[in-house]
Amino acid sequence: MTPKKVLFKITMLLSFVLLTPAIDFANPQLPSLVDSSVATSDSLYKKMELSKVGLSYVAFEKAMLGWTKLNAQNKLNKNHILAIADLSQSANAKRLYILDLEKSTLLLQTYVAHGRNSGEEYAKSFSNTASSYQSSLGFYTTGSTYQGKHGLSLRLLGMEPSINDLAEERAIVIHGADYVCEKFIQQNGRLGRSLGCPAVSPELCVPIIDILKDGTCFFMYYPTAEYLEKSNLCNK
Repeated sequence: MTPKKVLFKITMLLSFVLLTPAIDFANPQLPSLVDSSVATSDSLYKKMELSKVGLSYVAFEKAMLGWTKLNAQNKLNKNHILAIADLSQSANAKRLYILDLEKSTLLLQTYVAHGRNSGEEYAKSFSNTASSYQSSLGFYTTGSTYQGKHGLSLRLLGMEPSINDLAEERAIVIHGADYVCEKFIQQNGRLGRSLGCPAVSPELCVPIIDILKDGTCFFMYYPTAEYLEKSNLCNK
């Protein structure tokens, strides 16, 4: 091998070493903390067997893309938890998924309501406007809790400008509601609807809020062309 070829190989090797991120084995991170590739999402999706519980791969992949970006921006205090409300599903389905990414576990799957002006059994319309009584799509981080007219409630902070960033102004929060239950579905043919909040059942409200409060990622998904084009978080 000529000296020029040897020098070229050494240069390439040094470039690879210098450009490769260091791995801190003393402080291991979540498997997808930095790598938001399709391969990572695919691996987690299969490991958690999410297809068996009705969560589409597309919804999960979009959620992972946004989670990765928010985590890289240090927006998440509890980065091992990811919640996905898949509003493309019927309201009569258990379409709220709470995942522990560190343990590759589905912690909880349950009902979640959408806004009354978003649609009846299926949500179709979404808004970031006050008094629209519609759900807002996109990524949120969870804030603090408070006691409101619905009891224990959890503030949501919209992370996407012009998509859901008026969530606080609109008082979009997670709270319990008696219309989020199977009995209501049986009597009315569909789950009850909120004024825009992702309301959950009163029985599960406290444990859900305990898991999600203080800096987790909450994703409200629906594949509208407008949202997918506007969002900087769920696109590569």
